[in-house]
Amino acid sequence: MPSTLAGLLQAGSLVLLLALCYRPLGDYMARVYSSEKHWRVEKVLYRIVRVDPAAEQRWTTYAAGVLGFSFVSIVLLYLLQRLQPFLPLGFGRGVDGDTVPPAMAFNTAVSFVTNTNWQSSVPETVLGHTVQMAGLTVQNIVSAAVGIAVAIALVRGFARSATDRLGNFWVDLTRGVVRVLLPFAFIAAILLIAMGVTQSLRSGVDIIAVDGSQHTLALSPTASQEAVKELGTNGGGVLNANSAHPFENPSALSNLFEIFLLLVIPVCLTRTFGTMIRNTRQGAVLVAVMGVIWAAFLAIAWISEANPNGPAAQAAGAAMEGKEVRFGIPGSILFGVSTTGTSTGAVNSWHDSYTGGAGGITLLNMLLGEVAPGGVGAGLYGILVLAIIAVFLAGLMVGRTPEYLGKKLGRVQVTAAAISILVMPTLVLIGAGLAIALPDTLGALGNDGFHGFSEVLYAYASAANNNGSAFGGLTVTSDFFQTTLGIAMLFGRFVPILAVLALAGSLAQQRKVEAGAGTLPTDGAQFGVLVGGTIILVAALTFFPALALGPIAEALS
Repeated sequence: MPSTLAGLLQAGSLVLLLALCYRPLGDYMARVYSSEKHWRVEKVLYRIVRVDPAAEQRWTTYAAGVLGFSFVSIVLLYLLQRLQPFLPLGFGRGVDGDTVPPAMAFNTAVSFVTNTNWQSSVPETVLGHTVQMAGLTVQNIVSAAVGIAVAIALVRGFARSATDRLGNFWVDLTRGVVRVLLPFAFIAAILLIAMGVTQSLRSGVDIIAVDGSQHTLALSPTASQEAVKELGTNGGGVLNANSAHPFENPSALSNLFEIFLLLVIPVCLTRTFGTMIRNTRQGAVLVAVMGVIWAAFLAIAWISEANPNGPAAQAAGAAMEGKEVRFGIPGSILFGVSTTGTSTGAVNSWHDSYTGGAGGITLLNMLLGEVAPGGVGAGLYGILVLAIIAVFLAGLMVGRTPEYLGKKLGRVQVTAAAISILVMPTLVLIGAGLAIALPDTLGALGNDGFHGFSEVLYAYASAANNNGSAFGGLTVTSDFFQTTLGIAMLFGRFVPILAVLALAGSLAQQRKVEAGAGTLPTDGAQFGVLVGGTIILVAALTFFPALALGPIAEALS
């Protein structure tokens, strides 16, 4: 009972904090991306890179900026890892003089640029401080800013009329970094330090264990990187145990604060959407759908972990394997459901040791497209695409041309939306099927049977959804997994982005039409049910056979 009460208080406090931030932060971000004034530091950056901030772009130019910037980022991050022996601050942890293998460097570079932050290495023994700070942390910031920029471009597509311009990618990217992510991450880092998170440039501290053996505990500038890791829904930790490590997440208070950080921007972006289209009820509907799915999944996972079906867990009274006692089941499940629902990938417990029901929920959370509430930017444009599909289906039912927010949804718009939602299932099912079919890859499985299949399915779902968490029983250090998962991350990130920007461009070109007697209302509970049902239906029709072979079968066994 005390554990249940503590968990309910944590969940209630989290919801209250998000509610308090919803309006001010959402409206602030709307002002950031609507203002015509440029800060002095921003003007300096524009002059350095020779960008005209007053010049707006068509969707094709905007997309070229996204792809070009991301390609250069991948190359630079790859080179940083490969040239690590020539960089400072790689000392004392087994990394001095060591370079990162090519396949691992490719996988890591793609992972962080795509906001996936999948890590197939032990970061404190493979990467030095310079690569961590100048490479990974920088990408934690800018990859999140790219996601917000794409979401804002789609919002402008709905808000604007009879134009082929969506804004300027370089301006949106800069403002996301300078006005949103950096200042809030700075404040969050100070608060994390106050809560006990470490912040040091030392390589480590030597200790003597109770049995007399000597060990070195790795140190790093953790708090500054932890803040950006959570706030940008990145998830890649500077320590291998991630947010289960006491240096990254020392207490129940820091745990709750980190969950708040990974949820706050995706949740508040729905308010930004409503403010920018001048109809805040539209944003309220979307955040309600996100909240209902999040709460339902949290309840199912919590019940599954509190009532396990294994004899060992039943004897212990709960499924505490793989969980930190300082968090318990409530704090672990609250983190696990939130991190897989936001494409964050940070973990404070071992997802591989979850019961079949709870593990299935974390997997299903990603297979929904991670829209409850989704990643920074990606969650907003993801649920807007599904809202378009919902409106289209409703239009088919009544036999009229569907409209959403004053824009008609024709062949071009529905095709772009369909491409966006079909890319991820294609990558997940083909990748998992290929890995299971090749006998050489089966040796990487830590388990056989239902759970072994779930491990593979989880890996490709995590990569294609740009999440980054894993069922740790699967060993992914082979070139096959490094390469195929890297490809899944690339296509899972950039094909939907291209489809979303094409959709935004086609919407912006239309003139707004007035709502008529047959127009579907999209600012009430009925539409929320329709969108939520569409989200569940699309995932169920796509993934039910695969889920039946893995977590469902495991939960019923």
